[in-house]
Amino acid sequence: MISTSMASMTLSSASALASPVPHALRGLADSGRSSRQVVRCSATRDTDDAEKAQPMETIKKVACGLCAALTIATAMPSFAANTNNQARLPPLSRDPDRCQKAFVGNTIGQANGVADVLLDLRFCDFSNDLVNLKGKTLSAALMSDAKFDGADMTEVTMSKAYAVGASFKGTTFKNAVLDRVVFDKADLRGTQFINTVLSGSTFTDANLADASFEDALIGYVDIQKLCRNPTLSQEAKETLACK
Repeated sequence: MISTSMASMTLSSASALASPVPHALRGLADSGRSSRQVVRCSATRDTDDAEKAQPMETIKKVACGLCAALTIATAMPSFAANTNNQARLPPLSRDPDRCQKAFVGNTIGQANGVADVLLDLRFCDFSNDLVNLKGKTLSAALMSDAKFDGADMTEVTMSKAYAVGASFKGTTFKNAVLDRVVFDKADLRGTQFINTVLSGSTFTDANLADASFEDALIGYVDIQKLCRNPTLSQEAKETLACK
């Protein structure tokens, strides 16, 4: 009699488990299956399903890595010259002290062009400044149409600066780091690039009359491009070993 009752209970339980899921719950389940997969950047997961989740976790890690790389790449704007010699620039800063910030520079910016503050020096006039710009870090600074005529910019770091149309007539760049600077259409007459790093910088349509490149550090391909500038003096061509 006891075994018969247990069998009856077992059949009853199985019947309950096999009964249809209520309509509301089925709809919720179907909705969950049809929803999009959301990639979450998390280091935690259920250890019981570790083996089953490995493929999805790999996809998540790759996606999170791409998101992180994109975030870093877009944190600061890039001003490298493109095929049209154009760049998408932010609106002109309304900060009344934006020009004076060049005297402080970027507190974190280094030769890789990454900076804590975007310096907007467009249309600023630093002509004949012999003190305030020396040794400053101006990485990725916006310098379009600014004037640095006669300024002493010894040991300045200006990596990835955007200086299209700026004026550097008679400016002294000694022991400076000017890699990947866009000097396109800039007035560089009489500029002194003495022992200065210029790798990756562009000078398309720039005026380089009487500019000096004594002991400048420039890549071979960059020299070939620079030597095509018709405003180079014969002395500069000899210094650069133009062919």
